[in-house]
Amino acid sequence: MPAHKPTYDLMLLLDTAIDAEVRTKILADATEHITKLGEVVSSHDWGTRQTTYEVGKNKKDAEYHLIQFHGTPELLATLNRTLRITDGVNRFRIIKLANGVGAPPDLKATPAVIPSTPVEEQREVAL
Repeated sequence: MPAHKPTYDLMLLLDTAIDAEVRTKILADATEHITKLGEVVSSHDWGTRQTTYEVGKNKKDAEYHLIQFHGTPELLATLNRTLRITDGVNRFRIIKLANGVGAPPDLKATPAVIPSTPVEEQREVAL
């Protein structure tokens, strides 16, 4: 009986200063690594978004991608090693999902910047 492979999220933040072709290749390479040693469950392109803080020197935004996959410890080691040395990857994080976690939200459909409500309006609502 084959062992159950856990589900993981790969959150990938790519540098928007590099060519779109290079970003596409980085994403394709990561997906290829996953399909060799695991299985892609879903892939989500969340587009270019402002980062919470500057990553590196003057990098205030990134192209966000989320890949959910089933994988082995060997796959995790390969992804960590490859993404760590790949130029154009601002940040990445691999997270093991708990059983029963639902699908991620479709952030491409929501605005990247949520307009803030003026303080005066917030007080009126609170009263």
